Amino acid sequence: MILSVSRRTDIPNFYSEWFINRIKEGFLYVRNPMNAHQISRIDLSPEVIDCIVFWSKNPTNMLDKLDELKGYQYYFQITLTGYGHDVEPGLPDKNEVLIPTFKKLSEKLGKKRVIWRYDPILINEKYTKDYHYRAFEKIAAELKGYTERVVISFVDLYAKTQRNTAGLHIENTSNEEMTEIAARLAEIARDKGLIIESCAEVIDLDSVGVRHGHCIDKELIEEIIGCKLKGDKDKNQRPECGCFESVEVGTYNTCKNGCKYCYANYNQDRVISQTHLYDPKSPILCGVVDENAGDKITNRAMKTLKEAQISLYDIVDE
Repeated sequence: MILSVSRRTDIPNFYSEWFINRIKEGFLYVRNPMNAHQISRIDLSPEVIDCIVFWSKNPTNMLDKLDELKGYQYYFQITLTGYGHDVEPGLPDKNEVLIPTFKKLSEKLGKKRVIWRYDPILINEKYTKDYHYRAFEKIAAELKGYTERVVISFVDLYAKTQRNTAGLHIENTSNEEMTEIAARLAEIARDKGLIIESCAEVIDLDSVGVRHGHCIDKELIEEIIGCKLKGDKDKNQRPECGCFESVEVGTYNTCKNGCKYCYANYNQDRVISQTHLYDPKSPILCGVVDENAGDKITNRAMKTLKEAQISLYDIVDE
């Protein structure tokens, strides 16, 4: 099984100690966001975890913990944008902290296992198209040789996102504008030797050199682990999402980055109350299990997705 750590919160940044403790103990609990009393026990043994996909804006706290992941295969997706503290208030300086951390991870893991995300792209009076072109080119120049791939997407103005971004006065971006922006970013990416992909976009940008990507990428995982996988597209994601099936271990309303465009934080009061419950030794992230209040723990069926048999396709490839 593939472990997603995490779409819902920045575990590498804020909860790395908790996650490593869970790895050591071999299991964790995760609450069902649609039914809070349903809690799944997730087996973390290397025999069933085929690969871990880390999502982060600042994985600095993972640099000294990588040795604890021996026996596991994994890769990182790291978001690096051109926004300031008006959009990403909780992040440290990109030039002093975030880009150096990206490079250090790449040096430790190899450039294939550290993917750059420049997303989401939002347009307003300050963050114009030209601003994005300059920011993207500057970051791409810094990361040249440290990654193979960059992922882009355009901001989705959900109702929750609209509340958080009201003061940013984000403009609606037409398909023509998205195509124009994607074409310019693709040109810059090619110049820096990067493959560029989109994330969960309805619009087809193949014509300008941006292919539909898969953040939890079956082919990349197979390459990393050296084995074919059997499984399906993740049914819990949007139709436009091409991600391979995975188990998500994060909790909504627990990320302290404070990014205005974030869909995973939709109630600041809950962010404050839940993060106050953080205990690195707890089996559940930012919460308390209370069976007297109706919490019910069930074992989630976990199994490896590795193909047991060598296929004729593999033999021909060799």
